[in-house]
Amino acid sequence: MSPRLVFMAASALWLAMSCLGVGAGRLAEDKQALIDFLAAIPLTRGLNWSPSTAVCGRWTGVTCSIDGSRVVAVRLPEIGFGGPIPPNTLSRLSALQILSLNSNNLTGPFPADFANLTALTGLHLQLNSFSGPLPSDFSPWKSLTSLDLSFNDFNGEIPASISGLTQLTALNLSSNSFSGQIPDLELPNLRFLDLSDNNLNGPIPKSLRGFPNSSFSGNALSSTPSPLPPSPPLFPSSITTRKMSESTILGIIVGGCALLFAMLALFLFLCCSRKDEIFVSGKGRRRDRSPEKAVAGSQDANNRLVFFEGCTFAFDLEDLLRASAEVLGKGTFGTAYKAVLEDATTVVVKRLKEVGVGKREFEQQMEMVGMVKHENVVELRAYYYSKDEKLVVYDHYSRGSVSSLLHGKRGQERTPLDWETRLKIALGAARGVAHIHVENNGKLVHGNIKSSNVFLNDQHYGCVSDLGLPSLINPMLPRLSRTAGYRAPEVVDTRKASQPSDVYSFGVLILELLTGKSPIQITGGGGGGDEVVHLVRWVHSVLREEWTAEVFDVELLRYPNIEEEMVEMLQIAMNCVARKPERRPKIPEVVGMIEGVRRFDSGNRSSTEAISESSTPTPAQDAEAQTTPQRG
Repeated sequence: MSPRLVFMAASALWLAMSCLGVGAGRLAEDKQALIDFLAAIPLTRGLNWSPSTAVCGRWTGVTCSIDGSRVVAVRLPEIGFGGPIPPNTLSRLSALQILSLNSNNLTGPFPADFANLTALTGLHLQLNSFSGPLPSDFSPWKSLTSLDLSFNDFNGEIPASISGLTQLTALNLSSNSFSGQIPDLELPNLRFLDLSDNNLNGPIPKSLRGFPNSSFSGNALSSTPSPLPPSPPLFPSSITTRKMSESTILGIIVGGCALLFAMLALFLFLCCSRKDEIFVSGKGRRRDRSPEKAVAGSQDANNRLVFFEGCTFAFDLEDLLRASAEVLGKGTFGTAYKAVLEDATTVVVKRLKEVGVGKREFEQQMEMVGMVKHENVVELRAYYYSKDEKLVVYDHYSRGSVSSLLHGKRGQERTPLDWETRLKIALGAARGVAHIHVENNGKLVHGNIKSSNVFLNDQHYGCVSDLGLPSLINPMLPRLSRTAGYRAPEVVDTRKASQPSDVYSFGVLILELLTGKSPIQITGGGGGGDEVVHLVRWVHSVLREEWTAEVFDVELLRYPNIEEEMVEMLQIAMNCVARKPERRPKIPEVVGMIEGVRRFDSGNRSSTEAISESSTPTPAQDAEAQTTPQRG
């Protein structure tokens, strides 16, 4: 190697080492800033922030950048903070993009040193007891897209400099004590505005007259904006208020006022007698202080969005309902939506249909599912139950489901799933199902394993979703659908799935990955009618003719030296779809089989060994019942 190349390589290595050192140093500074913040602020609950543990991925409410070099988000709603925000603590997080401290008991003025947080895109301080005027200059926060300071005691005039926040999409200053006139806010991207319940006066600026009357109610304004119909809700159901006539609304208001006085004494009595559980903020908004669950404060105690412990999401049902959304798909148990909230948080919300159990049984099932934590199981983050609506909330996976990746439009512009990714999908999903099968003393069943319920994590391993839903839904008669193609022969009532039937469904998933075909296909029959082709039966017929190569997806033919691995995976799949349940291997054994096909990095193997040790010995193979695939 020439001296010049040696010098260039050494220089590149030195530069890389320097960058790593700088990144580690910045993260250490961020960590110390958070430790200083926690040490200086009163707190009624504990946080797992320890100097001896890694801040990224370990500390509740803290999110790091993708490369792990900086803290970019702090979400700590309803933690129990009190008093003013300690100066020179959070303001040192110079890369912070999202700060959410809503629903605490924070006091004092708007922190002046927040001007150092120039990377902020979302600031959420609602439902606290901040007071005093806002900063006159908002130019440090030009990247803000969402600002929520509602339900505090801020006063003075609304700063005209907010008009410089050209990226702002959501502004909520409601339920404060702002006075004076509303400045002319020329905000081209603003989609949500709430200035209600303040002491504002004068005319509504022309630039804001496109927003509905509700954005300005509870003020002494001399004019009102042009009446606009409310924007359609995310989930059109009985959760949202239907449009009513003015006379009906007037009657409700008069009756409500009379009822309010009657309830006020009872409300005050309950507040005094249950100080340890409920407190009232400066604007009279009730909040549940339960340490086990973060519960949206604006919801009725019996009908509320319930979050599980450790969830860092900072939104309530009202935020969810007004989020922008798109339909991801309509499945067996309901419709799934991708919901993007005002602070750019993205979640998947599923509206369940045909729920056949009562509230108590529903909640018990959700609590059991919510305790399942594994890197290959899509975590249930929250749920909602009312008479007319049942919702479940999950993390959003940007690459979509395995079904969409496998069966999306095929053509020149399509990027096919390569063989290694398909192996990782199968291995990750198997590990997830194996973990599920050891939960609840080995009695838990998934019951709805299919490619549309499997997603890819950052390392492209499969993660299974929709755990535990079949037991909540009214039993469905067998019908001709892709779901029927995953159903084991012995399953008649979908609520009575078993671990062996999960293994069967997983075997169909492997066949789907190998063939690229759907579990059920409908083709034009020779006699003019439609012909139903079941994937499992089709594979059996091909293997009987010893045409094994015809099974595999044509998109896999471009990859060299994988035939042996594909044949091994095919044998695993055929063992899983054995007709008799007792002939199927247990899922920990399936994990071991797939790991034997190709050795992957151990980073995604956190609990496989423990699961294998806790399982029973493997059953005999279904040699007589299955056709052995031919290598060729």
